[in-house]
Order: sequence, then C-alpha cells, then structure tokens
Amino acid sequence: MKKNYLMLGVFIIVILAFTIHQYKNPKIQESITYFPIDPNVSFKTAQTILTLMNNPANTILWKEHSTLDRKAYLRQDAALLYANGRLIDQLWNWKQNTAVIEQEKRMTLDKNVLLQAITFHHAELHENENKIFSSQAMSADQTFFLTAHADNVKKQLEQQIETMLQLSWNKGLRHFSINLSNYQAYPLSEFNELAKDSLPGFTKPETAKIVGNLWEGLYKNYILGIKKAEGAIESPKGSTLPLILIATDKSHLLVLTETALGEPILLRQMMAVND
Repeated sequence: MKKNYLMLGVFIIVILAFTIHQYKNPKIQESITYFPIDPNVSFKTAQTILTLMNNPANTILWKEHSTLDRKAYLRQDAALLYANGRLIDQLWNWKQNTAVIEQEKRMTLDKNVLLQAITFHHAELHENENKIFSSQAMSADQTFFLTAHADNVKKQLEQQIETMLQLSWNKGLRHFSINLSNYQAYPLSEFNELAKDSLPGFTKPETAKIVGNLWEGLYKNYILGIKKAEGAIESPKGSTLPLILIATDKSHLLVLTETALGEPILLRQMMAVND
C-alpha cells in the first residue's frame, strides 16, 4: 500500500514539474507578432535576390537573407514571389536564439514572366518577461525572364500585367463597395518600398507600426491560407498582388486581392497608430 502511495506521489511530482516547465517555456508559435520597435536594434543585412541561372537552363534562383545585429529570441522571415502579378510561391522560416535567417529555392520557367519577390524580415526580442520588442526590415527584387528578346516584349508584358491587376482590383472595389477616394492605394510591392522610409502623411514610427501590423495580418490570413468570410481557408497560390488601401482618416487599412479562381477577397485591419 505504501508503495502505491509512493508511486502516486512520484507521478504527481512529475506532472507538476512538466506543467511548470510548459508554463515557463510556452511553445513557440509559427507566426509573426508585432511588438513596439526597439530603436537600438537593427538589421545588418536584409536582402532578396532573383538570379537567372544558365545551368540548368531556364532556371531562376530565389534567395533571401537577413542578419540582425544580435541574436533574437525569435527570428522570422516571410517571402512572396509573384509572376506576372500572381503569387507562384512562398518561403517562410523561423528560428529561436539566432540572428540569421536564410532561404532559397530554384524553379524552372517556360514562358515570359516578370518576377517580383517581396520579403518581410522580423525579429522578436525579449528584454525580460514583461518587455517584448520587435525589429523589422523589408527587401525586394524583380527581374524579367524572357524566352524571346524582341525590343517591345518587356513593355507589352508590363502593360498586360497592369491591365490584369487594374481589372482585378476594380472588380474587388465594386464587389465590396469601396470608395477609393477615401483611401491611399498602393500595390504591395510599391507599399514596401515607400514604407522603408515613411508613408505619406505618417511619421516613421507610425509607418513602422502600420508595416508590422500589416505583415502580422498577411502572415496569419494570407500566407498561411486566405481566410474567407464563411471561415473556409484557400491556398493563396495564384492570387493577385494585393492592393493596400490606407484610410485617409488613419482609422484602418484594407488588403484587396483575388483568388486563383477569381473570387475577390478583402482583409480589414484597424490601425490605431497613435496608441
């Protein structure tokens, strides 16, 4: 009988120890979460590179690399690759207690395309249990892959892509009854370039908060699967380059895209830049 009580006591102690360990060391979630920016932390490098390869032929090498100036509690990079205005692939990775994230992928192409690669580099820094900060950076690259080299091929391709995107975005604006005059509108590729400094009408700290919250939302509701209104989740592959709509009253922003099957998708996010 005493042996049974002893075994029960040992079992309880083990369970309690495991519970305490789990409480003190919560499981790291594969997500991007915005925290206030630490002005004393920065990225030494943040790069996205598209390279046309000769061996094997018709191959593109897509690489992204980022190095923080110190080890972070959590490092995350999320990268998107668009071909002719539609998403063809994604890369994402996260690591604990490191400064560096590197990712690469090779793919074979067989038609004329404009490739646009966009990457969000993120670090989560824990000063102590009650103080968590972020550091973030963005990078991008684009290149043409052409099977024919006529003088006007690039221009024609750019015009086709612009027409396709404008038709898609206008379809979404009509579908969701969005008055464009109430927003500043930027394709995601243009938004990322502008936001490296500051968005029109916003300070640099406000811009950083908008960018961090936007990519937190994109990661959860777009990169990991497009969350539709009825709760279904659809792959983002084949979706159009998102249009970012920032309300002129600074109250919210919208992300407008279209699935591969042509369904308009709208994501909404409150900004609260002054909080």
